[in-house]
Amino acid sequence: MMKDVSIGRYVNGDSVLHKLDPRVKVILFVVYMASIFMARSPVALMATFAVVFFMALLSRINFIEILKSVRPIIFIMAFIFVINIFTIRSGDELWRWKFLVITTGGVENAVLLACRLLLLILATSLLLSLTTTPLKFADALESLGSPLKVLHVPVNEMAMTISIALRFIPTLVEETDKIMKAQSSRGAEYDTGNIFQRAQGYVTVLVPLFVSAFKRAEELAVAMDARCYKGGVGKTKLHPLRMKGSDYLWFVILTVVAFLPLAVDFLWKMK
Repeated sequence: MMKDVSIGRYVNGDSVLHKLDPRVKVILFVVYMASIFMARSPVALMATFAVVFFMALLSRINFIEILKSVRPIIFIMAFIFVINIFTIRSGDELWRWKFLVITTGGVENAVLLACRLLLLILATSLLLSLTTTPLKFADALESLGSPLKVLHVPVNEMAMTISIALRFIPTLVEETDKIMKAQSSRGAEYDTGNIFQRAQGYVTVLVPLFVSAFKRAEELAVAMDARCYKGGVGKTKLHPLRMKGSDYLWFVILTVVAFLPLAVDFLWKMK
């Protein structure tokens, strides 16, 4: 399960989404995020799923590979679903047991929030993770945030920090998996006992993981200092970002597609 974390994990490809300018993908992600949270009717949610399915086809990535990004958040989705289904008491009552009550409003709201989280994770994976390298994502943020330089915001340093963080997430996940296997071979148990015993077992993972992370950070700092890194001063790029005609075309197409669920939602309410 640790290897299923999609953040920072890039899948090499030659699809439309892979070739799309990363700045366009960042803007599209914001547009899709707004569309996901503004969709309220069941029909609009189905249309949003259709939009995400369309993006998955454009990415040409195996659907199993895409769905792997959802596995780490299944517990969070289930937790949000249970909390909302029992705390929201609007509409008709469906079931009651002592102080626990399930209503139609609670079910609708729980399904809505769970679907929104699922769609958000899928959109993030397709636009910002699986089809975009951490370096290009950082370059996109640096380019889009360049107007903030007027306010003396260290955009270059922030983009570099984000790039390094995304780059090392898969490395730390792999390191965690190795430490857990090594500790298990020494008798450590992570799946047995009560919650406190399990938490105590994970201490044997966290301590060496933090030591390894700080060691990597120190080595990276020494390497950057040896190469005379001075932030954004005099910084050049081997592959500068340039918008092409196809980027503008796909930006218009995908933006229109992103707003289709809202149009469906509006027409559904008009009936």
